[in-house]
Amino acid sequence: MMPVIQACIGLGANLGDAADTLREAVEALDHREGITVREVSRFYRTPAWGREDQPDFINAVALLETSLTPRALLERLLAVETEFGRHRPDGERWGPRTLDLDLLLYGDAVIDEPGLRVPHPHLHERAFALVPLLDVLPEARIPGYGAARDAVSVLEMSNIRPL
Repeated sequence: MMPVIQACIGLGANLGDAADTLREAVEALDHREGITVREVSRFYRTPAWGREDQPDFINAVALLETSLTPRALLERLLAVETEFGRHRPDGERWGPRTLDLDLLLYGDAVIDEPGLRVPHPHLHERAFALVPLLDVLPEARIPGYGAARDAVSVLEMSNIRPL
């Protein structure tokens, strides 16, 4: 049996009623075997990142306890995305989405496998993920980078607004 690990999941959406989708996704995650949602950040409205020709996103972070392996947790996240209508067109990145669930942190693990990188490879440069992460885990550390608070301190945050 796997030990219980603390993990952080980034949630985002910019199609439909995004805030409602995030609330429902948190509930769906909490009802999955091997996952207990311990805390959810405030919701934030943020401009699109990567591709800016789309609606603003609503972003949040959920702090979980899980007995799942990182790969099994990722598979559950992808299954929840699919249930909420997420489609991943080949080659498209950073496009509009009904729901995006990212595995940001899995304890203090560093994982680099095909399809699974932890910590999330862009976490240290994305204020839209770091700001809500610090809501649920104020002393968060990003393995290989250091304190999340230090990472966010050098990023533009004026366009991240709590709902």
